[in-house]
Amino acid sequence: MAIISTKAIVISTIKYSDTSLIVRLYTKEVGLVSYLLKGILKSKKGKLRTAYFQPLTQLSIISSHQEKRNLQLLKEAQVIHVYESIHTSVVKQSIVLFLSEILTSAIQEEENNTLLYEYLERSLIWFDSHEQISNFHLLFLLNLTKFLGFYPDVSQSNKNGFHLREGFFTDDLQDKEVIKGTEINQFKKLLGINFDTIERMNFSKTERQRLLQTLIRYFELHLGGFRTPKSLAVLETVFSK
Repeated sequence: MAIISTKAIVISTIKYSDTSLIVRLYTKEVGLVSYLLKGILKSKKGKLRTAYFQPLTQLSIISSHQEKRNLQLLKEAQVIHVYESIHTSVVKQSIVLFLSEILTSAIQEEENNTLLYEYLERSLIWFDSHEQISNFHLLFLLNLTKFLGFYPDVSQSNKNGFHLREGFFTDDLQDKEVIKGTEINQFKKLLGINFDTIERMNFSKTERQRLLQTLIRYFELHLGGFRTPKSLAVLETVFSK
């Protein structure tokens, strides 16, 4: 048995019984870990609080790990970055729920990936501290593919189509998995930019929706078992207003 002290980001929370939760945390030191929090829903005196396990909350944790155990023991947790706006903005809450579903499906390997953890950490802090965030989730998804192993090959990005299954640009526009025309033009705008740049980009509601659908299809083609988030419909409703 090992005692682990690490930073962690809450990926998902599931009610296990009337009194307990199962939480999945992406930790900096040991990767993806599931914890059983016994009695947390009725406890008022323990070191753990239900409020700590809101989606994408950033924590510092101490946990006890035992090999081959599916559910580990979480001993202590503290919030290390208190979000200023995420939990008070309906739009930001909708994006966070959507992204937590994406990450639940997309992060499939349990091993740690420090670069991925730091990307999540930086992105969420940026998201919390900015107001123009209607395009944030688009760039977040595309850049996430860098750490999952299928970022687009941009060596021939001057071509007129992008093959979603193969992950490269092409002038063969006949395949049904090739995006072209307006779609490819919007897709190219996301390449090689940062969050400060996309904050100033103006996508129409229709363009944003189609681009998001393209990115989700890209994930489906490259990640076995990836599921379209149930919260997608809510997100589309929020941005249709």
